Amino acid sequence: MAWQGLRVLFSVLEDAHFALAGRAVQLVDWDRNHQFCGRCGAPTEAKNDERGRICKACRLTFYPKIAPAVMALVRRGNEILLGRSPHFPPGMYSALAGFVEPGETLEQCIAREVLEEVGVHVTKVEYFASQPWPFPNSLMIAFFCEYAGGEIAPQETEIEAAEWFDIFQLPKLPSKISIARRLIDAAIERMRGEAEGNVARK
Repeated sequence: MAWQGLRVLFSVLEDAHFALAGRAVQLVDWDRNHQFCGRCGAPTEAKNDERGRICKACRLTFYPKIAPAVMALVRRGNEILLGRSPHFPPGMYSALAGFVEPGETLEQCIAREVLEEVGVHVTKVEYFASQPWPFPNSLMIAFFCEYAGGEIAPQETEIEAAEWFDIFQLPKLPSKISIARRLIDAAIERMRGEAEGNVARK
């Protein structure tokens, strides 16, 4: 037995165990970071009737915070748009993602993030699935969308490279435990099914 960081266990644990570990890490981190009130500085104490910490002095209550982030897989014909962060393992590409800003809908966030990160416009946004993501305290919300225009122009500070990939010639992809991989696999399955259907009709 040995202590390991959650990122190390990402590709080792089963989905259910990773989700449980992720939840525990987020709750412990939240509890540790809210021992004192952010408004008046007085100590906080755990509430008995709900998961929260309350300030003894000004009575402000703190709850675990979740940062929503969108993930977008852009399709153009039989191609999908994938990008890579400088932090990714060599050769690995994934769907684009970014955090939702205050006052922004998920659809608006997708349009903004894709345009900012790779210079591409999208349309026909379709919800796929969501996944809690404890790096640090996020909820990943994944969508399919269609290419609507623009040329790839990676944002230098965040995107090392971005390319259109044919579904039959894909690069190294994220681990199957991630929602990014599930999103990509679902898109590929859908697109291959459409391609096979078109061939059958001919």
